[in-house]
Amino acid sequence: MTTDVIEVGGLVKRYGTFVAVDGLDLHVAPGTVHGFLGPNGAGKSTTIRVLLGLGRAGGGRVRVLGLDPATHAAEITRRTSYVPGEVALWPDLTGQEMLDALAGLRGARDTAAERRLTAEFALDTRRRVRTYSKGNRQKVALIAAFAAPTDLLVLDEPTSGLDPLMEEMFQRCVREATADGRTVLLSSHILAEVEKVCDEVTIIKDGRLVEAGRLDDLRHLAASTVTARPAADRAVLVAERLRDLGLDVRADDGTLSVSTPRALVPAALGVLAAAEADDITCAPANLEDLFLRHYAVVPR
Repeated sequence: MTTDVIEVGGLVKRYGTFVAVDGLDLHVAPGTVHGFLGPNGAGKSTTIRVLLGLGRAGGGRVRVLGLDPATHAAEITRRTSYVPGEVALWPDLTGQEMLDALAGLRGARDTAAERRLTAEFALDTRRRVRTYSKGNRQKVALIAAFAAPTDLLVLDEPTSGLDPLMEEMFQRCVREATADGRTVLLSSHILAEVEKVCDEVTIIKDGRLVEAGRLDDLRHLAASTVTARPAADRAVLVAERLRDLGLDVRADDGTLSVSTPRALVPAALGVLAAAEADDITCAPANLEDLFLRHYAVVPR
């Protein structure tokens, strides 16, 4: 039986009378990239602080790498690479001195990996941290995290400040990490990024779990989008037949767009094919559709 790298059951975290996390469950399997999703204020960073032993749970069970963060925070820290969304570094150190300091605090280092990542992220480590942009400060933290010989990476909005080219580099590093057997918890509100690299996702709202599972398995919970261009003299009839199936149909300049649950996709395509419609496409639901479904926002 496989033991989860992160095992959270019924986590509660309060700040006075405010409940930041309310009965949350979170399970991260070894060797996976797990997306931890929710808008600002949903409870993601609070949960991460508890996982790292930076905050104490008010209730529930928490295990990271098989250990209780409340009593084994130091050991978890040695085996975990953590990158926050807002990186605070010592301003008078150079980038290389900062990497040296972070490696010294951990007590373990892979200098070859560090040199390779420094080159790939195009970071000038001779400059002092106070001259760095937000993106370059983020690069220091990412290089230190990916180069460290750790079992778990906890990344909280890690690409904040990175340009698109460096975001692609980040995604490659995540894939390489799991290929090496490491586990990644990626907290983000950038849905496209999560969809590219994650195997599983957990979506939270107001500190509570609203959805969790393998990304491929969860997509069926949101509708696919079917589009087509029927002949002008058939468009109204085709739209009526699609609506008879209980589908939401929109017309825009001769193109019909149909929001279709997966179970009804064959029926919708059958109506369009029978009408000899042109330019028929079917796009499966993406992570944004699934996410917005829980926040009562209609995608444009």
